[in-house]
Amino acid sequence: MSDKPSYLGLLNAIALNEASAQRYLSVWIEATTDPDVQAVLRTVAWREGEHGMSFAKRINELGYELRRRDDPAEHEHAAVAGSDMSDLEKMEHFGLDRLDDVLHGFDDVFTDHSIDIRTGELLGRYVAEEFDTARLLRGCYEQLAARRAGAGGEAAPAEAGGEAALADQVEALGRAVEELRQIVCAQTMPTGAS
Repeated sequence: MSDKPSYLGLLNAIALNEASAQRYLSVWIEATTDPDVQAVLRTVAWREGEHGMSFAKRINELGYELRRRDDPAEHEHAAVAGSDMSDLEKMEHFGLDRLDDVLHGFDDVFTDHSIDIRTGELLGRYVAEEFDTARLLRGCYEQLAARRAGAGGEAAPAEAGGEAALADQVEALGRAVEELRQIVCAQTMPTGAS
């Protein structure tokens, strides 16, 4: 049986994806002229970069090295981020308007009970920050969509779906709060008898 952690691939994927996101968000920050969008993207980019480095560092601490891979989409992401598309169009292109769908991927992170304490702490903080990042980006997206609607554009997503869309958002928020509660409870539970 191998001593190699079963979750090493997860850590590697997070490190690579977060570092990639930090790079294209940095390009976007330079391209946008909206100070509100810049502020949100700076917060998110710093987090993504820190996550990339933290997970690469954790892989190294476990005695392994980050395995880099070519990502052809990274060049496309940078091109879109630096393009003259509107910030709203960029958010939609990158799926930042539907992050709740992506966040469900974290539902099973802690089903691997072999995760060591330090990695668990890192993953818990990462998941909590990703949920907060989703809230920041959702707020930014809704603000941009409302501006477009106010300028005579199409209806903002919340207006288009009416009460059903609001109910879905409340339900998603409830799920996110419950998931965070479970993470916090799991981290504060005693690890064994003294």
